[in-house]
Amino acid sequence: MGIYMNGGGSSSTTTSSYDHVHKVFLLCNYLLLGAASSCIFLTLSLRLLPSICGLFLILLHIFTIFGAISGCTAASSGTNRWYAAHMVFTVLTAIFQGSVSVLIFTRAGDFLQGLKSYVQEKDGVVILKLAGGLCVLIFCLEWVVLTLAFMLRYYAFVEGDDVNGNAMKRSAKV
Repeated sequence: MGIYMNGGGSSSTTTSSYDHVHKVFLLCNYLLLGAASSCIFLTLSLRLLPSICGLFLILLHIFTIFGAISGCTAASSGTNRWYAAHMVFTVLTAIFQGSVSVLIFTRAGDFLQGLKSYVQEKDGVVILKLAGGLCVLIFCLEWVVLTLAFMLRYYAFVEGDDVNGNAMKRSAKV
């Protein structure tokens, strides 16, 4: 999961843009890792493990972590396999994170009762609102990560870094 830099002393604007997009992409993935980990700890503080909904909520954040890890791996390795896994994880978790955040903010009390939490309702609603705010942050970051992943893939395609050798050269006509 390290940071991978292209070339070094290249003065090409495309390579420079690629490096900047690559750094922002990795930063967003690391922020996703931190936000999803925080959501797991907030969910565990509600003592939701006995309920099936609580377990699914924790699994959603674990899938978000796997998506961010596959994004960092895709950026470092450059293989199509990690890129496809990253896209699948990111799209699915973005949809579910958005749904959970809407559910938390519109029906926090009902949602807390459905989760069978042992925490007092007043405290549980505050914890859920914090988790909902992180879910909104994760939702937004995942769409930023998807956009950056498409940009990185485009730069790799244009520069000729494609793994299968089917990359377009700069002088090719479209």
